[in-house]
Amino acid sequence: MPREKGRKVVASNRRARHDYAILDTYEAGLSLTGTEVKSLRAGRASLVDAFAQEKDGEIFLYGMHIPEYTQGSWTNHEPRRTRKLLLKRLEIVRLMGKLQESGLTLVPLSLYFSDGWAKVELGLARGKKSYDKRQDLAKRDADREISRAMGRRSKGMQ
Repeated sequence: MPREKGRKVVASNRRARHDYAILDTYEAGLSLTGTEVKSLRAGRASLVDAFAQEKDGEIFLYGMHIPEYTQGSWTNHEPRRTRKLLLKRLEIVRLMGKLQESGLTLVPLSLYFSDGWAKVELGLARGKKSYDKRQDLAKRDADREISRAMGRRSKGMQ
């Protein structure tokens, strides 16, 4: 069986980009069981309440929901179990140093298959204040209005 190529997104956490200012991103592998992989390949997962934390010198993902595989039997997994993230030692040390700073957290941004391997994109994030969110909304609205005006102008409608 040939190995699949490319990147197939299973779940993305759009709320994270709204609630947090993403400073840096990391790609990490996931330690999964067989029924979790089958459930992910079916496109079923949620990153809504998920976060990553350091524990005993390793990084773990908490709160990610992968529903039980429907055809699984007694081998099924716990939907919200803690999952180990697979990172290089140097990345873990660097992340742990950055997480010591106040107000920084690790948030999963997306869950995907890259060349057949389950990966999660982590964002080193700082929480946004409500006025930051309002500024982002105002900037997005202004950009949208500018692109509309440019589109009308290119069509000669003014």
